[in-house]
Amino acid sequence: MKITTFFIFLIIHISAFSQQITFREYSATKNDNSTINIDGKFNEQAWLDANWESQFVQYRPYEGKSPHQQTEFAIIYDKNNIYIAIKALDNQPDSITTRLTRRDMTEGDEVSVSLDTYNDKRTAFSFSVSAAGVKADQIINEGASQDNTWDPIWWVKTAITREGWNAEMCIPLTQLRFEEGNEQIWGMQISRYIFRLDESSLWQPMKREQAGYISKFGTFRGISDIKPKNTLDIIPYVVGRMERFEKNPDNPFLSSGKKHGFNAGLDAKIGITNFLTLDMTINPDFGQVEADPSKVNLSTFETFYQEKRPFFIEGKNILNYKLDIGEGEWARDGLFYSRRIGRRPNYNPQLNPGEYSKVPEFTRIMGAAKLTGKTKNGWSIGILESLTSEENAEIQNIDNKRTQVVEPLTNYLVGRIQKDFNQGNTYVGGMVTAVNRKTGNPHLNFLHKSAYAGGIDGVHKWNNQMWSIQGGVYFSQVNGSTTAISRTQKSYIRNYERPDADYLKYDSTRTSLSGYGGKISLNKLGGRFKFSNTVTWKSPGLEINDVGFAQGVDRLQQSIWASYQIYEPFFIFRSLSANASEFAMWDFGGNRNLIGISITGNAQFTNFWYATTSLGFNGEQQFNTSLRGGPSLKSPGSKSVSLSLRTNPQKKLTFQFNGQSAVSNEKDYSKSLGTSINIGYRPLNTLRFDITPGMYKSTGELQYVSQSHYNDATRYIFARIKQNTLNMSFRINFSLTPDLTIQYWGQPFFATGEYSDFKHITDSKAEEVADRYNFYNNNQISFNNDWNSYLIDEDEDGNVDYYIGKPDFNVKTFLSNLVLRWEYFPGSTVYFVWSQSRNGYVNNGSFDLNRDFKSLFNETANNIFLIKLSYRIGR
Repeated sequence: MKITTFFIFLIIHISAFSQQITFREYSATKNDNSTINIDGKFNEQAWLDANWESQFVQYRPYEGKSPHQQTEFAIIYDKNNIYIAIKALDNQPDSITTRLTRRDMTEGDEVSVSLDTYNDKRTAFSFSVSAAGVKADQIINEGASQDNTWDPIWWVKTAITREGWNAEMCIPLTQLRFEEGNEQIWGMQISRYIFRLDESSLWQPMKREQAGYISKFGTFRGISDIKPKNTLDIIPYVVGRMERFEKNPDNPFLSSGKKHGFNAGLDAKIGITNFLTLDMTINPDFGQVEADPSKVNLSTFETFYQEKRPFFIEGKNILNYKLDIGEGEWARDGLFYSRRIGRRPNYNPQLNPGEYSKVPEFTRIMGAAKLTGKTKNGWSIGILESLTSEENAEIQNIDNKRTQVVEPLTNYLVGRIQKDFNQGNTYVGGMVTAVNRKTGNPHLNFLHKSAYAGGIDGVHKWNNQMWSIQGGVYFSQVNGSTTAISRTQKSYIRNYERPDADYLKYDSTRTSLSGYGGKISLNKLGGRFKFSNTVTWKSPGLEINDVGFAQGVDRLQQSIWASYQIYEPFFIFRSLSANASEFAMWDFGGNRNLIGISITGNAQFTNFWYATTSLGFNGEQQFNTSLRGGPSLKSPGSKSVSLSLRTNPQKKLTFQFNGQSAVSNEKDYSKSLGTSINIGYRPLNTLRFDITPGMYKSTGELQYVSQSHYNDATRYIFARIKQNTLNMSFRINFSLTPDLTIQYWGQPFFATGEYSDFKHITDSKAEEVADRYNFYNNNQISFNNDWNSYLIDEDEDGNVDYYIGKPDFNVKTFLSNLVLRWEYFPGSTVYFVWSQSRNGYVNNGSFDLNRDFKSLFNETANNIFLIKLSYRIGR
C-alpha cells in the first residue's frame, strides 16, 4: 500500500499544472514630519499612516498555498533613509526561535528584504534579520552565488510581541545604488522563514520550477525626489601583538622566547559616484583571521585554500572569472585567486653551517585598492590594485649578520567588466590580470618577471530564462629568464619534457610562454528536469598561477549533467531530487585521461532529516603527472560510494554523518575510507558547541617516492603506502548580543604514511597492471640506519647503485583560535585574539593515537595574543 501511495504522489507531481504568476506592486509612503525611533515597536504616527501590505504565500514546502502564519509590512522614506517595518504574525509567540549568532550566520526565525535598485533584473541588495536581532546582508547576482561578504551600515531592532515578532529597519540611502530621478522604480521581494516549520513565504509569489530569482521580483514604487548619496567611511586601526614561543639559546632569533609588536593602518570606503565605490587599505592587518586547517598533500596538485581576509572577500563576485562551468572541485580554477597576494615568500634562503634565519611568514601588503560597482547603463566594473613589499630574511651566526631577499617587490592588477543587455537576459564581459615583479636578484630568477592573463565571456538566456548558453575564451603569457620559463615548462601540471608527449616541445632558451583555454555550455535552467552539457579546454602553455589558480592544464574536459526535482512534500519526503552525470577528459595529444559517471540522490524527509547519497564509477585512467616528468601512467578504474545524513537542525542536539569509500577495480590496488561526524549542541539560544571528529584511511599500490638515475635511465620509484589521518575540530560560538560574540576553534591533526613494497616503473602503460612495475627483491634493497635510507643494489653486484631516503612520516599539529569581537558602533570593532599552534614530526609511519596525542601536547606551544581596535569615521 505504501509503495502504491508513493507512485500515485509521484505521478501527480510529474503532471502538476503550472499556474501563471501575477506580479505585485507596492508604493512607499513619504515621512515628512515624524522622527522614527528604531526600536521594533511601530508606535510613531508615520507607521500608523503607512501603506501596510500582507497576502504572503508559501514558497516552501507547499508552493502557492497560504502560510501557517501571515506577515505584514510597510515602507516609508525620507531624504536620508528608507524605513521598513515587518510584522511576523505568530499565534504561538512562545515557539518563535531566537538563536543568537554572529552577523551573516543567522539561525532561527528570519525576515528579509531584497531590493533591485538598479532595476536591471540581475542585481539585488538584501537585508535580513533574525528574530534574535542578528543581521545578515548580501548582494545577490542572478545566476551566480550570493555574496554575503557585503557589510553595509544599517540599523535594525526586533521585538517579540503577543502577536508574533517585529523587525524595524533603517537603511541609509548611502548604502544603496540607484539613479537620480523623479520616481524610483525598483524590484522588490520580502520573505519570511519560520524555523520550527522549515517554511518560507514570499510577498511576491514565485515558482521553484522557474529559472531566475531577481527577474521575478515584484515592483516597488512611490519613492520620489530623493538624491543618491555617496558613501564615505574612513576606518583607522591599531594593533598590539605579543608572541611567546620556545626559547632556543643557540638561535639568536629565538633566544628570548618572546616578541612584541605594534602596527597601525587604515581602511576606507569612498563613494566615487553613487554607482562606484573605492575600497582602500593601507598596511592591512589580518591577525583576527582563523588559521587554515591542516592537510597533508601527496599529490602533484596544489591545495586550494578559502579566502578569509575581509578586504579580499568583500565584493569578490565581481572579480570572479571561472575557467570551468558548474560546481565541484574543477570549478575552483579561476583567473583570480586572491590568496596569491600576501602569500608566503617564494624563496627559502640557503644557509651556511652555523647560520640561523628569520623568514617572514607572509609577504606584507603595503596597500591595496578596489573599485567596484554597477552603472545605470548596465556596466559592472571591478578593478583591484595591490602592492606587496620586498621581503628579506635575516640570517645570523655567531660572528656575522646578513639579509637576503626572499620575495621581490610585486604589483598585482586585476580588472573585470561586464555589460547587461536584453533586460538582464544577456551579458558579455572581460577580465585582465597583470603581475609585475622587480626581480633584480639572481637567486630570484626562477620567478616570472611578469605574468598576464585575460579572457572574455558571456551568457544568453531565452524562453523566460528557461534556457541558457554560456561560454568564454581566455589566454595567458608569462615572461622571465630562461630559468623561470624552463621551470614553468617542466612543472608537473604540464610536463613539456614528458617522453611520450610528442605534441609538446621543450625549449630551454625560451623567455616567455603563452597558453589559452575556453568553455562553452548549453543549459536547461527551469522546470523539474534540468540539464547541462559542458566542454572546457586548457592548453599545455596556460599559466595563470601568479595571481590565478589552475590545478591542471593540458586537458580537454566534457561533461553532461541532468537532474530531476520534486519540490513539494509527498509520501515520507518534503523534497526529493536525483541527478546523474557523465564526464571525460583528454590531453592535447588526444589521449584519454579519465572517464566516469556518477549518480546522486538528495532528500529531505518529513521529520526534517536530510540525506544525500552518491555512486561513482570511473574507467581506466591515464595520469600525465604521476611520474613527475616521466611518461604518463595508467591506473585501474574504481568505484566509490558516499553517504551524508543530517538530523533535524531545529533540535538542540544535532548530528551529521559523512562517509565515503572507494575501491579500485584491480584487486588490492587501492582502497580508501573516510568518515566524519558532527555533533552540535545548543544548551542556550546564545551558545553552541560543535565537535567534528574525522578519520581517513587508505592504501595504495603506487605512491610516488623519488627518482634516481641508473645506467643512463631514470628510475621512477614507487611504493605501497598505508595512510592514516585523524582530526577533530572543536567550535564554540557564544553570542552575548548580536554585536558581542566569542568564538573558539581548535583542531588536533594527526597524519601518518607508512611505505613498503618498493618498486620502480618499467612500462607505465602496459595492459596488465603487474607488468607496469618491478618490485625490488631482498637482495636489491636494504635499510641503512646510519643513513636513514634504503640502499638499492639493482644489479646485485654488491655495490650501491642509488638510495632512497626513508619516506615514512608522522605529522602532528594543533591549531586553535579564540576571538572576542565587539562591534561597539556600526563599522567600529574591537578584537581580542589568542592563537596557539603546536607542531611535531618524526620519520616514522606507524599510527598510535595515544602515543601521538601525548607527543603532540608535549610539544612547546607558540602563542600569539593580539588586540585590534578600529573606529569608523563616516556618514
